[in-house]
Amino acid sequence: MGKEVAAQSYSREERQRYREKVQQNLDVFERMLNERAFDEEVPLTGLEIELNLIDDGQQPAFVNNEVLEAIADPEYQTELAQFNIELNVAPRPLPGDSALRLEESLRESLNRAESKAEEAGARIIAIGILPTIRPEHFQGEWISDNNRYTALNDSIFVARGEDIVLDIEGPTGERLHTFADSIAPESACTSVQLHLQVGPTQFADHWNAAQIISAPQLALAANSPFFFGRRLHAETRVALFAQATDTRPIELKNQGVRPRVFFGERWITSIFDLFEENVRYFPALLAEATEEDPVAVLDAGGTPELGELNLHNGTVYRWNRPIYDPGKGHPHVRVENRVLPAGPTIIDTLANAAFYYGCVRTLANEDRPIWTRMSFPAAEANFETAARDGINARLYWPGLGELGADELVLRHLLPMARRGLEDWGVAESVITRYLSVIEGRCTSGVNGAVWQSECVRRLEEGGLDRAAALAEMTGLYTEHMHTNAPVHTWPLP
Repeated sequence: MGKEVAAQSYSREERQRYREKVQQNLDVFERMLNERAFDEEVPLTGLEIELNLIDDGQQPAFVNNEVLEAIADPEYQTELAQFNIELNVAPRPLPGDSALRLEESLRESLNRAESKAEEAGARIIAIGILPTIRPEHFQGEWISDNNRYTALNDSIFVARGEDIVLDIEGPTGERLHTFADSIAPESACTSVQLHLQVGPTQFADHWNAAQIISAPQLALAANSPFFFGRRLHAETRVALFAQATDTRPIELKNQGVRPRVFFGERWITSIFDLFEENVRYFPALLAEATEEDPVAVLDAGGTPELGELNLHNGTVYRWNRPIYDPGKGHPHVRVENRVLPAGPTIIDTLANAAFYYGCVRTLANEDRPIWTRMSFPAAEANFETAARDGINARLYWPGLGELGADELVLRHLLPMARRGLEDWGVAESVITRYLSVIEGRCTSGVNGAVWQSECVRRLEEGGLDRAAALAEMTGLYTEHMHTNAPVHTWPLP
């Protein structure tokens, strides 16, 4: 979804041609859903992890080009800002003990990348928002050397016509209210994306299930409590990402125009519903047309790339996004879950993934789907509550009413996740290892956001000011991250 583009701006003629190609792509995709066989025999999972680079003072290190040159591994790529990189993990089946091998492989890869990053004067940290980011860090050259990011920045501000407003208030009364003249604050948001390949006929059930489970996911995994020196939401990344990419001036908000960061507005019956919404409601930000004639390719028995449809889809930031992939002549579709923040450790990340995959499997296969008993606005309200309050959130669940996220997970969702993983054929050793991490978070009441907040509170009580406490906490966090111990077991100063 982060494919490079050639241009940084587009003419009126280019935008018109792109609009026509997107509509043509959509028509061809509809034909494919009716006529073509999609690859669905072996459900595959995939993983992307966005990472931050810091210097010896725990401040952002704007050296991603140098770090990527030193790492020299195609699995590592640029991200929006020069202090971001991304690790893309090759797709793999879920059954058996493959997750244990993945954990070992990820740790080896990150350790190797860390040693290479140190050669460029940086360290790697996996965290939802880098706590030491300050407004002054974005006053110089911050954006990565990539046409896509420059074009996105320019297109958002042309559409908006004015500076972006950031306005977020935390539970303790700390508030951020400021303006941004670029999408730089978006680069503070670093996440984990989970991919699940499914057949087109199963996509709607899996997407609806992913929407339902996104609130408990977020409550358990919240890891972004600080931004620009203030303690805000448990998962501030959600509100920050939405505000930092908002193409709407206040008048369009008042008219009910949909935001680019989009939970959705209804349960779906087909993957086509989401792509059709993209085309109907969202103007193009990037307008790069290809030479492909998708009708001719399909008529000839080939697999169209649908480049325009995919490029457009990549600029509509749903928390659960549909993916069309032409593969190597064998197209498939995926649910891309974009809810989770990065970090704190690899074992935490894989525990979050196991919980998600297990719950989605069970929910998608229920005889009476849960989304027939829960309104879409209730699911969205749960999501917003989870982002604000984290593990202390109170969530609504059909048949149970409103209850604490920890109780909901311990009593109801962990058994559901276990059943789903067993249905996938996941080994008992894998299920026990990762779901016990989720259980430990619930019983201790500690996730990444709680640990960060409590650590900073103690350091401030010990005499440090906020900036020094955030830097000290970030250093401690980085040390603990490399132990791979689950965050709920980390000591506090």
